Amino acid sequence: MRVLVTGCAGFIGYHVCINLLEDRKNKVFGIDNINNYYDINLKKDRLLNLKNKSRNFYFYKKDLCDYNFLQKNFLKNKYDCVIHLAAQAGVRHSISEPSIYFKSNMNGFFNILEVSKLYKIKHFMYASSSSVYGSNKNFPLKENANTDHPLSFYAATKKSNEIMAYSYSNIYQLPCTGLRFFTVYGPFGRPDMSLFKFTKAILNSKKLNLYNRGNHIRDFTYIEDAVKGIIKLINKPPRTKTPYVIYNIASSKPQNLKFFLKTLERIIGKKALINYKSLQPGDVYKSHGSINLLQKKIRFKPKKNILEGINKFVDWYKNQ
Repeated sequence: MRVLVTGCAGFIGYHVCINLLEDRKNKVFGIDNINNYYDINLKKDRLLNLKNKSRNFYFYKKDLCDYNFLQKNFLKNKYDCVIHLAAQAGVRHSISEPSIYFKSNMNGFFNILEVSKLYKIKHFMYASSSSVYGSNKNFPLKENANTDHPLSFYAATKKSNEIMAYSYSNIYQLPCTGLRFFTVYGPFGRPDMSLFKFTKAILNSKKLNLYNRGNHIRDFTYIEDAVKGIIKLINKPPRTKTPYVIYNIASSKPQNLKFFLKTLERIIGKKALINYKSLQPGDVYKSHGSINLLQKKIRFKPKKNILEGINKFVDWYKNQ
C-alpha cells in the first residue's frame, strides 16, 4: 500500500509513519514544511528515526499551500490512501496569529482535498479535533452533537475542514474519514502541550502555569492507542451513499488536570512550583468523548491508563 502522511514530522504523524513502516509491504511518503512553531530539532529527530526505520520512507520538505508541487507529487507517487495530519496546532496561538491558521488549516486543507479528488484517492483521512465541540456539555460527547459554536479560531478551522470534506464526499464521492482527537500525549509529544511543559518545569525547578487552577478535565489519549485506531481504519473507508464519517479518537476516561499533575509529580519524585492562572480565552473546561462508534467499527479499546502513559513519556523525556 502506498500511503501519504502529511505532517509526518509532527507528533501524531511521526507515530503513524513508524507504525505503517512495521509492514514492509507499505511505502510511506511524508510531507512536512518543518515550521518553527516549536523546536525544529524535535521534528528533525523524528525524521531521522523514520529514515533509519526503513528504506520505504520517502520525505518531501514542502508546504501544502504549494498546489503545483502537490499535483506533480500525486501524479508521480500514485497514492492509495492519504492521512492528512498537517495543520497549525494550538488553541491559544490561534488567538494571536489567526492568519497562520487560515493559510495552513484552510488553504492547505483545500489543496490536499482537491488533489485527492483529482487522483481518485481510495480513502482520505484527516485530523479534526475535540475542540470543535466547543462548550457542549452533553457528556460523553458524541459525533452527532452540535458543533456550531467553536470557542477558538483553531476550532473554527477544524470545523470548516469537516464541512469541506463532507461536500467533497457528497459531490465527488471521495471517501472521507474525519478523526476528532482528544488530548493525545506520549513520547515525542509536542512541547506546547501541558505534559511536556509540566515535566520540563518540574525537572528544572521552574514554575509552571496552571490555568483555571488545574480544574480542567481532559480526555487524555495515549499516542499508541490513537495510532492503532487510525491504522485499523485505513482499510475501512465509508461506503454509504455519501461516503463520509467522523470518529472520536479518545480514551473516554477523562481526568482532572490537578490529578494529572499530581501523578506526574509522583512519577518524577518532585513537587511542582506553580503559578495559578485564570481560565484562558478559547479554552474548553471539559472534554470527554464517546468511543462507541469506533468500538463498533474496529473494536477500538484503549489500553494505556494515565499512570502508564505518563511513565512512558517521562522515561522518553529523560533519555531525550
